[in-house]
Amino acid sequence: MIQATLAAHCAVIRALAPMEPDILHFGERAWACLASGGRIFWMGNGGSAADSQHLAAELVGRFERERPGLASLALTTDSSVLTSVANDYGFESIFARQVEALCRPGDLLVGLSTSGNSANVVRAMERAAALRVYRVGLTGGSGGILREHSDLCLVVPSGNTARIQEAHILIGHLLCDLVERSAVQAAERRATMTLER
Repeated sequence: MIQATLAAHCAVIRALAPMEPDILHFGERAWACLASGGRIFWMGNGGSAADSQHLAAELVGRFERERPGLASLALTTDSSVLTSVANDYGFESIFARQVEALCRPGDLLVGLSTSGNSANVVRAMERAAALRVYRVGLTGGSGGILREHSDLCLVVPSGNTARIQEAHILIGHLLCDLVERSAVQAAERRATMTLER
């Protein structure tokens, strides 16, 4: 069983290779957002909620390099907001209400859903579109409804939830690496310009 799982994992990860241009584009958009004063927001349910918090933390803290903190927030962390919105408006609105309150034009919203059909993620993406927020979907299988509500949708070619989640965290780490490299280069350019003055 272990060997079969490892083989399945490796097969899905290898199948991400054709997505390199989209992952690079994700990194470019994310850095452009941050460099212009925007913020990156993350959302998802269950394991995807945990991944949202993990990836936001990598940007706020650090991934592999020392650099200034980057503005990123998971919409899964405030239990008072989540429970009050769910109670007053329904669980499908827990992320949309936060998007309405917190997101501004130029921000970037990442929605994680292994099926692509999580109603609360899709509703938040719809709200984000009206606010001119760039929307990235991380999903699997056929992409589900999320594909239709994303400006960029990265669809892991698997129908297995665990394999999709494993691929999502790898894509997230690639994003963090791309953004962090850009942040370090920008800091070095600023330091050089300061010295030249």
